[in-house]
Amino acid sequence: MKLKHLILSILLLLNVINTIAQTHTFTLGNESFLLDGKPFQMISGEMHYPRVPRQAWRSRMKMAKAMGLNTIGTYVFWNLHEPQKGKFDFTGNNDVAEFVRIAREEGLWVILRPSPYVCAEWEFGGYPYWLQNEKGLEVRSKEPRYLKEYESYIKEIGKQLAPLQINHGGNILMVQIENEYGSYGSDKEYLSINQKFFKEAGFDGLLYTCDPAPDLVKGHLPGLLPAVNGLDDPAKVKKIINDNHDGKGPYYIAEWYPAWFDWWGTKHHTVPAEQYAGHLDSVLAAGISINMYMFHGGTTRGFMNGANYKDETPYEPQISSYDYDAPLDEAGNATSKFMKFREVIQKHLPAGVKLPAVPAAKPAMVIPAIKFAQSVSLLNALPAPKTNITPLTFEDLRQDYGFVLYRNIITGGKAGVLKLKELRDYAVVMVNGKTVGTLDRRLNQDSLTLTLPAGKATLDILVENLGRINFGKYLLQNKKGITQKVLFAGSEVQHWKMYSLPFGNLNAVKYGTAKHNSHSPLIKKGSFNLNKVADTYLDLSSWGKGVVWVNGHNLGRYWNIGPQQTLYLPAEWLKKGHNDIAILELLKPEQDQLSGLNKPVLDKLQP
Repeated sequence: MKLKHLILSILLLLNVINTIAQTHTFTLGNESFLLDGKPFQMISGEMHYPRVPRQAWRSRMKMAKAMGLNTIGTYVFWNLHEPQKGKFDFTGNNDVAEFVRIAREEGLWVILRPSPYVCAEWEFGGYPYWLQNEKGLEVRSKEPRYLKEYESYIKEIGKQLAPLQINHGGNILMVQIENEYGSYGSDKEYLSINQKFFKEAGFDGLLYTCDPAPDLVKGHLPGLLPAVNGLDDPAKVKKIINDNHDGKGPYYIAEWYPAWFDWWGTKHHTVPAEQYAGHLDSVLAAGISINMYMFHGGTTRGFMNGANYKDETPYEPQISSYDYDAPLDEAGNATSKFMKFREVIQKHLPAGVKLPAVPAAKPAMVIPAIKFAQSVSLLNALPAPKTNITPLTFEDLRQDYGFVLYRNIITGGKAGVLKLKELRDYAVVMVNGKTVGTLDRRLNQDSLTLTLPAGKATLDILVENLGRINFGKYLLQNKKGITQKVLFAGSEVQHWKMYSLPFGNLNAVKYGTAKHNSHSPLIKKGSFNLNKVADTYLDLSSWGKGVVWVNGHNLGRYWNIGPQQTLYLPAEWLKKGHNDIAILELLKPEQDQLSGLNKPVLDKLQP
């Protein structure tokens, strides 16, 4: 027994010695960051843990090292970690602490961005939908209800991540409060409250703010390091930081954009590497630290894509692929941009330091064509309804994402205009079980002419939440569904049944084997067998609009308007032997075959 205690004591002592040996300091010098008192230039790339399968985190980090990065940046996403009020989740792909630990094992530092607001082309900018159910709550403000929920959240994040800061023996160098706040507001007292919450949550190392250059003065909290986004002229970077930081550095570009994201119905965005390699060269030569947004985008799966909206532009929901034309593509392979940036970074490494070899591209395969033997009409797969005189929003129904079916029995035998006031965001309109039209918020469509048959007619309106707005003042106007009222032939339609269809999983769906001559949305189920696993891409270009699940994993939305025509299916989510697939198809229920490709199609628009 004594020997056991002695061994335990020795192990504990060795652990303490090891921790002390690995403890570093990270401080602000006048020109540079100082790691253990010596100048340190962060060459960082953004990569978000939920956009990459957990099993692939390590391989993506090895790619980061091979390009010459010494640091990884990531947001932390409130709506993933507290999907329902008071219920926290840090498991599976949400295990952000494990993501940080793996980075340490791979020799990478981490820049942590756990602001409750992240933007990130992410649903509601990272806010959980349920905040909108708190009466009077106003995000990004000093409103007491918001601050109470914010404080509760950041303390939970602190429990997970504060121990991993560099001043506690971990690899988190710095922590960002808020996120581009100057593009939204200018309340310094609100920023001070952010700082206080972070410190009380255990984030007691270096804190900083980041803002685009035109908004930096409004978004910077005096006393913290101001980082600048979207600027890469060394002289301008140094001037704006000097002007807001007592005439000194260090100099940090918190978001440097070598590419951009996509939204439905718009051309795929690409930026040639040659256009940016020279800028990277000049920034590194000037000793400025940098974080590429994105180094690796990955995929926005599930229903987590956000949307942009301004008064002068239409609603713009983002696509599932977050390839971003980044140096590392959606599947984690090096691009020509990766190789050119690697060459630039190699130039600026100390003499004699060589980068690791670039891992070979991952194999990709074409899976066999899949036929769907089972299906069910969505109208035959409805849960129990809720009733109300007027339509209820998703939030009224305590529903986060997915779809809501609104049903009414109305008197037919007449024609008229059906108008949905403030539709958010996309509707499939059915009469007596048959699709008669669609309405699309992107196109400012909210009405169509219906001719109803004689007698009582069943009016079904299936509404899809295409993603809450993630940037700007419309964060405060982000409810989903039919958010006001429905008119037909000039009269308000009342007394609705509402069926919640969040599709968190498909476990409750009961399929049939009969062939459906459906004229309305269907859920189809099939399977396929593999004798090996590799990355692949599902070709949805001949389908209409919907969502795909493989082995229970929601791969994201597809929509044949493009530019994205394929869905990336990672090898990590495939199995040798039997694999299950299910598709919710809204517009082309007659489709019954799906084929694969060994490369993505991200740049094809269709009418």
